[in-house]
Amino acid sequence: MTDAGKSAPALPHGLKLATDLGPVVVFFAVNAMWGIYGATAAFMVATAASLAFVYATTRRLPVMPLVTAGIVLVFGGLTIALYDETFIKMKPTVVNLLFAAALLAGLTLRTPVLKHLLGGMIALTDAGWRGLTLRWAGFFVFLAVLNEIVWRNVSTDTWVAFKLFGLVPLTFAFAMLQFRFLERHSTEQPLEREPDA
Repeated sequence: MTDAGKSAPALPHGLKLATDLGPVVVFFAVNAMWGIYGATAAFMVATAASLAFVYATTRRLPVMPLVTAGIVLVFGGLTIALYDETFIKMKPTVVNLLFAAALLAGLTLRTPVLKHLLGGMIALTDAGWRGLTLRWAGFFVFLAVLNEIVWRNVSTDTWVAFKLFGLVPLTFAFAMLQFRFLERHSTEQPLEREPDA
């Protein structure tokens, strides 16, 4: 019997969080010991290893981590090859602007990107998908602008810390703040309590 008809296994939430945050933690830790260039090299290796682990576990590559990994490898490679830390500092700006552009392009083409990415996990009205897409696109633009402000005005070590202790918590907080919106636009009806006998 083959597994052709079976869907790819989903990565457990704890492992997904580890694969998402692991490379950033490695980047922060190595920077503290060997500086930005050593951290960039370690970041590239950790990102590739994380992506390989996801593929080995699920037999598929999620689009957003794949795009992020590609940009990490390009900008990290430029950072090391040209010995210019500007490239790795601009990586979050480029990633966030690309994500925002993809979301807005999807709305323009009437093919909501988030619906394709999250449609198996949440069920929303068309207005809900549009609103959620606009919210995330705006947030990605905000993160891009914020990254530009920070890296241009603080030391490299402070910027590295900001990536882990600033961008990551901001993203989690923003995601949590969307729960009420998701509830209002959900197409799934809450279960009604049966009357007491």
